[in-house]
Amino acid sequence: MAGIVVRPRARILHGHDWVFSSEVLKIFGNPVDGDVISIKDGRDRMLGSAIWNSKSQIVARRFSHRRQELDLDFFKRRIAQAAEYRERRKVNPRLHRVVWSESDGLPGVILDRYGDQFVLQLTTLGMDQRKEIL
Repeated sequence: MAGIVVRPRARILHGHDWVFSSEVLKIFGNPVDGDVISIKDGRDRMLGSAIWNSKSQIVARRFSHRRQELDLDFFKRRIAQAAEYRERRKVNPRLHRVVWSESDGLPGVILDRYGDQFVLQLTTLGMDQRKEIL
């Protein structure tokens, strides 16, 4: 898996899920925009998996703290977790935000429900490339 090594003061080392272009120390494995990459610190410790986009100021958006592919099972699990969370919060089941991007571990995915209609917004290249799975 291609990936990046982040600088010692990168925000991701302090809990943030984005890596800005200025925080990248090294790129390895020639990632292509939209690829899933690994994020590592300067000591070669895995910080998680992210979606890569070299054309954005936010070059990596972490979606997992471990090695993880963006496959159908992953999407099902994250959407189910988001639904369970909203159910516990007793939101209106027919009018609510089903998935809210990074807060639900799906960077660039916003899914709203309006009665029987669902509206999907994809705001990152990596998620747009996977819209058929969603």
